[in-house]
Amino acid sequence: MIRSMTGFAEKSFNGPGIKLKIFIKTLNHRFFDWVYKGVALGQLENDLRLACQKKISRGRVEVVLEIDYLSPESWNFSVNRPLLEKIVTEMKKLSRSTGLPFSLALDQLLRVPQLISINQKELGRQEKHFILQAFERTLEDIVRQREREGRVIVKQLAQHLSRIKKSLQEIERIFGEQPEQLKEKLTRKLKELNHSNLSEERLSEEVAFLMQKFDLVEEITRLKSHLETFFQLIRPEVNEPVGKNLDFLAQELSREINTLNSKAQDLGIINHCLKIKNEIESIRQQLQNLE
Repeated sequence: MIRSMTGFAEKSFNGPGIKLKIFIKTLNHRFFDWVYKGVALGQLENDLRLACQKKISRGRVEVVLEIDYLSPESWNFSVNRPLLEKIVTEMKKLSRSTGLPFSLALDQLLRVPQLISINQKELGRQEKHFILQAFERTLEDIVRQREREGRVIVKQLAQHLSRIKKSLQEIERIFGEQPEQLKEKLTRKLKELNHSNLSEERLSEEVAFLMQKFDLVEEITRLKSHLETFFQLIRPEVNEPVGKNLDFLAQELSREINTLNSKAQDLGIINHCLKIKNEIESIRQQLQNLE
């Protein structure tokens, strides 16, 4: 299934002693680009990245993970007792030397830097497994979004390709009529120059020379081949990322049509070349969002 590279998902989960909120946003990027902005997870973050790479091969992936710890056992609370004793001892000395009373309330202790330490305990195996499963479920939403948008883009690409194919058929038709047209032009020109005694054989040789000089067969053949490959790659049965391959084909289409346009001598062919160029440019813009 061809996918786009953009999507957004937000999900909440309740698990064993924790509450999760997961945000995933994917954007265009030439490669897989992982950006994690949530709470520190250690090795678990790497597990999330690996799980993501199994589903997404290309694009920027921004992940935010918020955790609320619901159980008191999830927290560590500790007091720096040596520091507390040092503070009390020094304050009592100062009280005796100044004659000022000394008292210390518990709420004051909370404002002393480095005296009170509050932090979460390390996640257990069960909690890590729950987070990974929740992330994968959120990731499934992103993948479905990218697939839906990919189907829309494929329809648009097919329309552009069909118009290119139609213009290419017209170019082939016009080009097929050129030998006879060139022969008529040469005959008229020679009559104007009073060289009407030129033999039919000589006239055919001159026409063949001009047709070889402006031959478009090779470019037309390659364009038709690239178009066929393009159609094959955007079929619904294709189940792998093809964005890079399609981008390469679009470059080849552009190169061939530029060569054909430079060799063309017929205004009708040139006009169709310009139409094809516009279609290819639209295709290349849309390909920037395909995985």
